[in-house]
Amino acid sequence: MGRNTGAGRPIALLSWGHGCVDIYQGAVAALLPFFVSERHYGYAAASGIVLAASLLSSVIQPLFGALTDKVAMPWLLPVSTLAGGLGVALSGVSGGYALTLAAVALTGIGVAAYHPESARVARIASRGSHTSMSWFSLGGNLGFAAAPLLVSAVIATGGLGASPLLAVPALIGTGLCAMALRSLPEARAARTRRSGAAGENDWASFARLSGAIVCRSVVFVGLSAFVSLYARQRVGGGNLAGTAALFLLYLGGAAGTVAGGKLADRYRRVTVVRWSYALTGPAVAGLVLVPGPGLYLFIALTSVALYVPFSLHVTLGQDYLPQRVGTAGGVTLGLAISIGGIATPLIGTLADATSLRTALLPLIALPGVGWVLLRPLREPGSTVAVRPRVAGGRPRSSPRP
Repeated sequence: MGRNTGAGRPIALLSWGHGCVDIYQGAVAALLPFFVSERHYGYAAASGIVLAASLLSSVIQPLFGALTDKVAMPWLLPVSTLAGGLGVALSGVSGGYALTLAAVALTGIGVAAYHPESARVARIASRGSHTSMSWFSLGGNLGFAAAPLLVSAVIATGGLGASPLLAVPALIGTGLCAMALRSLPEARAARTRRSGAAGENDWASFARLSGAIVCRSVVFVGLSAFVSLYARQRVGGGNLAGTAALFLLYLGGAAGTVAGGKLADRYRRVTVVRWSYALTGPAVAGLVLVPGPGLYLFIALTSVALYVPFSLHVTLGQDYLPQRVGTAGGVTLGLAISIGGIATPLIGTLADATSLRTALLPLIALPGVGWVLLRPLREPGSTVAVRPRVAGGRPRSSPRP
């Protein structure tokens, strides 16, 4: 993974470990149709489960990021992986709604604890490579993509009572995290602040980037929660149609993440991020408005467009806050996913009052809001908005973090 062979093994292990953790972010959304069918939850009640997993994560994640800026806590990686798996494993066997919310909240806490420290360790392991960081992010995206398949295979066969089997990836991820930490030189893994970066924090640019990430997050988490149910309504096919839609939403992210890392090696990251937001709006419009099986094409296009900037959010955030790498990672890598869950109950409530299609319409506009926030941003360390070109018209590579 990447040209730097010295970074290859740690990044590979961190990437696969990241995938094992993010299975549990994807699993919460993948479980919703089964909660609806087996426990007869309405849209609002189902979206409340996403909120339980997201709200604690959204609040706690920046706190973990600030803490890891002061004290290195690599042990959080295996511990938080276990916590994420335990919450999902218990969610199907906890009988009442309150206990189910508590179980998925435990998953949210595990996810919150994992991402800031893992982003800090991955930055060290990647040695400033955008491509290596995209591989790290790709692992999480593959975990998301695997979640609906894993949940469907387990729960469709054994019902919600079989949810303890979903803890297996957490056990595997714990081992991978431990191996990754051992493969990093102790002195480098123990660094706490700046992680070799220099420069002043640019909080204004980071705030704009974070605002755009919130817009992206609401779109992504809203679709994650409801695209499975929406596909069932639009094309029929029951559980298979819904699982296929959610799998496609997550799998397209793998292509988008790799493309984002490659494009960042050729063009400025801020340019790539802006274009991805500009293209996301029309893709979401097609997903919501185009009838019939064409829905699946626009799910794929939406997924790719949403994920092209995913790893670039992380490296841009860390470069805007070089003295607060943990905080930047907590917001851009973890909060980017979880905060959208706060808006999900609003979508569910609107869907109960009108229709699911009507409730999804506002998601079309949010990428445009994100683009407006991103428009004034410049590449960290640059003084001009248009990047210089060399002979033959090819842009120079972005400066490495």
